[in-house]
Amino acid sequence: MTSRTSGTGVGPLLRGWREQRRISQLELALRADSSARHISFVETGRSRPSEAMILRLSEHLDVPVRERNTLLLAAGYAPRFTETAMDDPSMAVVREALERLLRGYEPYPALVVDGTYTLVAANRGLALLMEGVPEHLLVPPVNAMRVILHPEGAARHIRNFRQWRGHLLDQMERQIALDRSDALRALYEEVAAYPPPEGADDDPDEAEDDDAAAFALRNFALPLRIEHGGQVLTFLSSISTFNTPMDVTVAELAIETFLPADPATAKYLLSALG
Repeated sequence: MTSRTSGTGVGPLLRGWREQRRISQLELALRADSSARHISFVETGRSRPSEAMILRLSEHLDVPVRERNTLLLAAGYAPRFTETAMDDPSMAVVREALERLLRGYEPYPALVVDGTYTLVAANRGLALLMEGVPEHLLVPPVNAMRVILHPEGAARHIRNFRQWRGHLLDQMERQIALDRSDALRALYEEVAAYPPPEGADDDPDEAEDDDAAAFALRNFALPLRIEHGGQVLTFLSSISTFNTPMDVTVAELAIETFLPADPATAKYLLSALG
């Protein structure tokens, strides 16, 4: 994944992150146990921050791990965080941990994606929901956003498609603002241009009024309502990430799980997958 940056030195880059987070120099200084004067000197290039200071400021500005390397390089330091391919032998422990986690969620659907929504792993529950997706969308590397939003993909079976599409696009926009990724921006522009599948609901509120459980769920979370085997299944999704990762690849992994939002969905999945 590539990144967009503005400015040529660490000072302008740090200022850009601070302004994006809408934090004053004084507030950042208080958080980082520094002074507003020193922060100002760093941002204007009058003072060269230490490696430790860059990492501390990055932490308080919630700078993504990949971009922390960019800041270190801009200041003349070596990158601190490695970027290891998922198929590297050293990542075996991570792959095995993810596979155990995904199996543990069965029969409920779960998947792991990287920073551009490329599918890293998935369990049998997700495979069940993806039945009928055409082969051309499943040729590796599989992209979860393309599979879900393409009019020939899972979109055909999502009963509240327009709501769910809006949720996913909003999620991508927030991530683009955080990560400043050209690759993610290109993916967003591609999937946002997909036409809706034939028969997509025009009025999601009206389409769900006959489902009391779905109507109640909308009061606190947006459910995913997807049809399989002639039955509408209702899920609530949750996304998890690794805590304090020291590798760029691991930092960008996201684990999404889909939990049944009603007894009928849970019963259906248990019957289908055991």
